[in-house]
Amino acid sequence: MHIITRLDMGGSAQNTLLTCLGLSDKYDLVLVYGLSSESRMTGAERRSVEKKMAIAEKKGVKLIPLPPLIRKIDPLKDFRTFVWLYRLIRREKPIIVHTHTSKAGLLGRWAACIAGVPFIVHTPHGHVFFGHFNTLLAKLFFLLERLTATVTDRIIALTGGEKADYIRLFVARPDKIVTIHSGVNIEQFMNVPVNVEAKKKSLGLNPTSLVVGTVGWLLPIKGPMHLLNAMGDVWQSRLDVELVYVGKGDLEEAIKQQALKMGVSERVKVLGWRDDIHEIMPVIDLFVLPSLNEGMGRVLVEAMAAGKPIVASNVGGVPDLVHHGENGLLVEPGDETGLAVAIEKLLADENRRHEMGKRGQSVARDFSEEKMIEKIDALYASLFHPPKQAV
Repeated sequence: MHIITRLDMGGSAQNTLLTCLGLSDKYDLVLVYGLSSESRMTGAERRSVEKKMAIAEKKGVKLIPLPPLIRKIDPLKDFRTFVWLYRLIRREKPIIVHTHTSKAGLLGRWAACIAGVPFIVHTPHGHVFFGHFNTLLAKLFFLLERLTATVTDRIIALTGGEKADYIRLFVARPDKIVTIHSGVNIEQFMNVPVNVEAKKKSLGLNPTSLVVGTVGWLLPIKGPMHLLNAMGDVWQSRLDVELVYVGKGDLEEAIKQQALKMGVSERVKVLGWRDDIHEIMPVIDLFVLPSLNEGMGRVLVEAMAAGKPIVASNVGGVPDLVHHGENGLLVEPGDETGLAVAIEKLLADENRRHEMGKRGQSVARDFSEEKMIEKIDALYASLFHPPKQAV
């Protein structure tokens, strides 16, 4: 049984759906999920998620919605969720309960423990101790996570950096933590036959401009305003560059207003959520991820698979993917000057961008969805058949 707070277009939800689809031929799977009302999905997003859910059902995955399972703290709904999860687990009798993300991870693991589930696995889906909560909530969450780790058989870290966090903060013993990178359909992004000039025109871009692009939630923790401010420095000397945001979030309107205030509205395109990212990637000359915190950054794998050089924040799991000076450049999170310098450096060197893009494609192959499924399958098998201890 997999349990997750919400099924939307975020990385944790997509990772969970991929896992269920990839293992549906081998296991009887149940996927319990919240109704995702907090995600504020567009109609197109919801249709995309529902399409994948329908495929999962067709492959034998049993889908069970759990309305009170929401992301924000709500004592009444959280208690109802816990009771419903306990009853569901007692009814379905899973051998493994695999929880995903913070809220589902805490409630789901304790419900599984009390219900007597043989094996409990948890995937936090990111560096969850930094940047997501205020100070008081962060301390409370940290203590709860440390306590809940005692009833967890395995914790899946998406990156080596995330695993190091858990060990350094004494959240769980090293032998409980295994690193399994989030899987990406890299073939979808490799060698996509796109007419770049026509695609640029369709997006409202100048066909002759260089394009700096980013994809992801437009939220403070993702650093989109830092990127816009950094581009203000870039535009002092490079007027042939346009900036593209693909994604939605609380800062969408603020970005547009700031671009207007800076007098660069014609150079900034905020495209919202799109289902054609694999066709937009070929348009981008330089991909930037300015996050202040990042679990892994699945979109980095997508950009690398598309052969794009990267500029990204040296934070969280990003260094597992972006090797400074090889397939991209790393800068300190929130350093707008450093971000601008790195962007200018690569925009000025087409050959270096090309070489970094080629190296990135090679790196991307290590993060395929097939490899992720193989490793999760092996993890489950190790729970069923643990290695014998030497006498």
